[in-house]
Amino acid sequence: MQQVSVTINGRAYPVACDEGDEERIQALARLIDGKVGNFARQVGQAGEARLLVLAALVLADELAEAKEALQHAPGGRAEAGDSKAIASGVERLAARVEAVAAKLESAHI
Repeated sequence: MQQVSVTINGRAYPVACDEGDEERIQALARLIDGKVGNFARQVGQAGEARLLVLAALVLADELAEAKEALQHAPGGRAEAGDSKAIASGVERLAARVEAVAAKLESAHI
């Protein structure tokens, strides 16, 4: 298990990840940091937890919209295999998010 440090809203967080996933985790953290930064500029520093929740909700909404767009792509609804692949991807993403949240919680950050 590798560890990478990510910075969100000016605060560093150590995150455990599988070997080879370091760059992906850092890229995802930059995406989250961008969302949090946008909210901080719009509403001010409304509390880190609130900013992170807003960023998570926006990202979840974007993921849901992308999933719906794929299902309604030209040619009709996605094939059953495509829907299963999407569901599997969402489940893997949810598991990763839960693992990161558990690690952050256990680190008392």
